[in-house]
Amino acid sequence: MASSGMDQNLHPAADIFWLTIISGVAVWLFIRSLKHSEDPPKLIFKWAFTAVVVGYVSLVAVPGFREGGEDALGALILMLICGLAMTITWRKSIIESIAGSLTNEIDGGNAPPEPRPYYSVALTKRKLNRPLEAMVEVRRQLAKFPGDFEGVMLLAGIQAEDLKDLPGAEITLDNFCDRPDAPPKQVAAAMNHLADWHLKEAQNADAARAALEKIIARYPDTKLSLQAAQRIAHLGDAEKIPLAERDRRPMPLPEGVKNIGLLGSSEFLRPKGMEPDEQLAVYVKHLEQHPLDLEVREKLAVLYADHYRRLDLATGELKQLIEYPDQPAKRVAHWLNLLADLQIRHGADYDTVRETLEMIVDRFSGLAAAELARARLARLKLELKGQKETSGVKLGVYETNIGLKSDPPRQ
Repeated sequence: MASSGMDQNLHPAADIFWLTIISGVAVWLFIRSLKHSEDPPKLIFKWAFTAVVVGYVSLVAVPGFREGGEDALGALILMLICGLAMTITWRKSIIESIAGSLTNEIDGGNAPPEPRPYYSVALTKRKLNRPLEAMVEVRRQLAKFPGDFEGVMLLAGIQAEDLKDLPGAEITLDNFCDRPDAPPKQVAAAMNHLADWHLKEAQNADAARAALEKIIARYPDTKLSLQAAQRIAHLGDAEKIPLAERDRRPMPLPEGVKNIGLLGSSEFLRPKGMEPDEQLAVYVKHLEQHPLDLEVREKLAVLYADHYRRLDLATGELKQLIEYPDQPAKRVAHWLNLLADLQIRHGADYDTVRETLEMIVDRFSGLAAAELARARLARLKLELKGQKETSGVKLGVYETNIGLKSDPPRQ
């Protein structure tokens, strides 16, 4: 009898415990769903109705079911009716919740869109040739999103291209680049654009060079500084483009050769390029000033090998290119294949060429360049056999002293 009395005392305590847990979860769900609801009054009504039903089931139906007998059957029927009512009340919300969980990954669900600047108004005003009003719109967006690269470049572009205010554009870009959180690639892009504007709008190669030198000073020994240095090396060529656009005076042409079909040979009509010695001097002088110009260094290597038969000097130049840091695999593989070509053309032995091609296989295993190198290794003996042997050239004093006099440049 004592044990039966204890069981009867435990039932109310267990009911209160579980009712507390369920109530706490229900309150949490109510607050969470209310924050995301599109119709809060309707949701409040649903939760109020649910509280009444749950309270009725807990206080009336469940105790009646426990008593057994005819009352248990009636209590069971009442619980089923309450469950049906709850299903009707919440069916739409349940379906939307399940469907939403499946589509959230695609459409983002109910998450608010990420705030971002909009420059459509500014772009429209710029197209209508109202640059000052466009600048106002851009600055309005930048006030909300300071440091937005798109907006900074749009503002600087309006200043440089529409208002011809290069100093103002430079100040805009410098302010962006001086931000501690400015990404290096965006800083380099901004300075390259500034260099473009100095060349196009003002034909000022010195100012363009100064803009590119900022990249080298800010990011030394990086791919960005290497690219900037190579562009500086070719600024002379870039400056010719805007000058040619301005100077469109007619160029007199000499009279062509008559009766060309009756001539025995037309070799003399071919335009004569620069002599090899002159070309060598140009390359050497250029690389002394711009040691990071990889394109000219490659041309110098080919000139050493093919004209002067100095495979040793050509190998030295190409090895410098191959060892430059941060170079794309495709470009390094090209230089190694070029070295193998020069070695084959100028009498290197099988082991030397094989070692060069094996460097491609070792460095770029799994890439297409490695597969091509393996195929070339398989037919290397045939390639060497098919290559005609070339006799050595007796070098004069001027040939033995050719080449760059300075140490290999460091990036």
